[in-house]
Amino acid sequence: MVPIEIEAEIRRLHYSEHWPVGTVARQLDVHEDVVRRVVGLLRPRRVLTPRRRLVDDYVGVIDEILRQYPKLRSTRLHDMLRARGFKGAVRTLRLYVATVRPAPKREAFLRLRPIIGEQAQIDWAYVGDAVVAGGKRPLWLFVIVLSWSRAMWGELVYDLTAPSVARSLVRAANAFGGVTRQWLFDNPKSVVLERTVDAARFHPLLVELSGHYRVQLRLCTPRKAWEKGGVERAIRFLRERFLAGRQIFSVEQGNRELRAFIDEIAHPRPHPTLPERSVIDCFHEEQPRLLPLPGAAFSTDTVLSVSVDKTAFVRFDTNSYSVPSKFAQGVVTLAADDTAVRILDGGTEIARHERSWKRRDVVEAPEHRQEILGQKRRARDARGRDRLRTIVPEIETLFERWVLGGKNVAIMTMRTSKLLDLYGDDVLRAAVLDAVERGTHDPSALAVLCEQKRKRRAQPVPVGVDLGDHINDRDVVPHDLESYDAKRRRD
Repeated sequence: MVPIEIEAEIRRLHYSEHWPVGTVARQLDVHEDVVRRVVGLLRPRRVLTPRRRLVDDYVGVIDEILRQYPKLRSTRLHDMLRARGFKGAVRTLRLYVATVRPAPKREAFLRLRPIIGEQAQIDWAYVGDAVVAGGKRPLWLFVIVLSWSRAMWGELVYDLTAPSVARSLVRAANAFGGVTRQWLFDNPKSVVLERTVDAARFHPLLVELSGHYRVQLRLCTPRKAWEKGGVERAIRFLRERFLAGRQIFSVEQGNRELRAFIDEIAHPRPHPTLPERSVIDCFHEEQPRLLPLPGAAFSTDTVLSVSVDKTAFVRFDTNSYSVPSKFAQGVVTLAADDTAVRILDGGTEIARHERSWKRRDVVEAPEHRQEILGQKRRARDARGRDRLRTIVPEIETLFERWVLGGKNVAIMTMRTSKLLDLYGDDVLRAAVLDAVERGTHDPSALAVLCEQKRKRRAQPVPVGVDLGDHINDRDVVPHDLESYDAKRRRD
């Protein structure tokens, strides 16, 4: 509103001096609509009658659906209305839905104060796909955080199966020197087999593990990730401070660096709610309050009944592991953890292999191969190649070069096998690696490399003397040669 003095001056200038509206507005520094209003020239704005929209006939249906399903997408709602005769576009419907969609209910969060030694929170973070021989494997970061002290422990793993979860929990308990009274999980399938509202059925292995450590298993409310805010913040901290800009080439290398990071950076940092104390100081106070570890160890192996194929191999996690040939086409028991695979016949261990995390890998013990080759006398050529492959896997490159170079693979294999017999496994393997690196494939050059390796290792000269079975006495007993000198003096 303008002062009444200005209104009086507007009337005088317009009616007495006959100034136009624009001149009065410029001289008195007011808007032209103000001048028109004062002198009675302002016309009332025309009220526009809104046009009828295609969506108007479906307002009641839309409002009812949104009351029941407030998060329903406009595209799905458009499909439902088209079945009822709606002819409008999705954009028309979306503009209306934006004005009437119920706002989400605001929820007050309860600030929880953890009790010392009471709870540990567990979760996983997806790191990425690790490139392994034969393909890729998803790499995960297991993280467990003590709710009161915020002390953490973690490890990189390739799988999220229940045995893998159990192994991580056992290692975390050993690292902490005890366990809390509760383990709080999200709702992963490896932990929860089935859940209906508040009723959940846990994996039997984890139920057995919780009974062994006397720990209660608890779950967060679905879609309520803030209930385990401690481990969520720990994962964010690890993503920003540990994983960011770091290249992980293997699980072993990643876990070594993770242990060092936790000891040197994560635990010495100030406590989030007790800034005058560090996390490690709070952990030293909480550790005596943890439940003590039981005396007996808990088995976390994956135990399966598997069939042995006709080539004396069992298949596990896309890889094949050899067993003695007498168990071919039979049924054995496989027990595996993340480092070893054991094959059992009843309670007797018949084979043990280092677990391979490659894809479609073949893990074969040399004695198992020799046992089969000994039964196949006619397969001499294949036996030689398989023997070399078993002892020196890198020799496959030489096989390829022999074929491309038009060499007789059988002769090349025979000459290389003689080098294996003369120099042994270690020397031949080192020579083959050197030959592959230099780009050569000639067995003569390979023999020279074997001789060089032998001299560097100060090993005896390899002399092969093949005495046939027709020689009865092949051992020569030396005697004193002084009698020859005496005879010469007499002569």
